[in-house]
Amino acid sequence: MNMAKVKMYTTLLCPFCVRAKMLLKQRGVADIEEVRVDLHPAERQTMVQITGRRTVPQIFIGDTHVGGCDDLISLDKRGGLMPLLARAA
Repeated sequence: MNMAKVKMYTTLLCPFCVRAKMLLKQRGVADIEEVRVDLHPAERQTMVQITGRRTVPQIFIGDTHVGGCDDLISLDKRGGLMPLLARAA
């Protein structure tokens, strides 16, 4: 099955980023475009402009801003993650 493009704004030492990546991999996402805002401060500004949030991770599936790790877990528990991954592919 084709999966949607997943983009995640992250930092190196972020347990929520690790948890979000693990969940996505468990759901079959092989490739996550990771944008390290700790290495590229300008990307953090971009992230804040796009999402209105300062915390990482900020997760995008296709064109949809899912939010952070808790948002991703909540979406998965509601059964919305897999359809979103499939639909945006």
